This record gives sequence, C-alpha cells and structure tokens, in this order.
Amino acid sequence: MNSTSAVIGALVLSLVVGGLIAAQPPINAELARRSSDLAAALFSVAVSFFALAAVFLFLGEFGSLWKIRDAPPVYWTGGLLGALFVGVSLVTVRVLGAGALTAALISAQLIVAAVLDQLGAFGLDRVSFSGVRIVAVAALILGTVLMTVRL
Repeated sequence: MNSTSAVIGALVLSLVVGGLIAAQPPINAELARRSSDLAAALFSVAVSFFALAAVFLFLGEFGSLWKIRDAPPVYWTGGLLGALFVGVSLVTVRVLGAGALTAALISAQLIVAAVLDQLGAFGLDRVSFSGVRIVAVAALILGTVLMTVRL
C-alpha cells in the first residue's frame, strides 16, 4: 500500500501537470493557425520526443529500451493515443474552447478509467464501481454539459 505522503505527492504532481495540460490545446491551436494542423501536431509530439529523449539519455536508461520489444504490442499504443490527443484537441479547442474541451476530455477519461479499474485492465488493481464513483461520473458529465453551454 502507498504511504500517505506518496499519495499526496502524486496527487499534487498530477494536479499541477493536469493544470498545465489545459494550456496545451490552445497553444497547439495557435501554432496550427500560424502553420497547419498537422505541422503543429507533429511539432508538439516531436518536442515531447526530444524532451523525453534528453531525460532518457541523462538518466542512462539505455538497457530498459530493449525490454520494450518483449511487451505485448497493445502496450506500444500509448504514443499513438498521445498523438490522437494532441491532434484532435488542437482542432476541437477552436470550437469548444479550452474549458469545454478539458471538461469533455476529463469526463471521457474518467468514464473509461473507471471501467478499466473495474476490469483490472492493463495490470491495474481492480477497483469496483460504487455509488460514490457513479455520482462522480454523473457530476463530471453534468459539469461537461454546463461547460459547453454558451449563454
């Protein structure tokens, strides 16, 4: 079981990065306006690649790279999912705005994540649906609807 301080640290780090990620679609959309959608998406993912490559090289994780070939191919799709996130969000933020887009993304992520928890998918520990989780999902869906209303 995780210690309380580890859980708090992980939660704080997740909240900080989650807040920063809210700026990613509008930043990428403006880059696309100044170039093209595909160019902006490619550049965004390339910057991610080079940033992670620099950290990878700095930490000397060379041996771990070869272990990836032993993983089932379904686990290789994370980068594709990230590229979809970047490409779709830089286009849809123009229509939805940052708030509604973020609400929609988070709601969809929470719903799918709750199902993955329930199933224990991808090596996760099983976490059953509860009344509280169902209320949380409903609240996020309601919040997403409210964030898309333009009065």
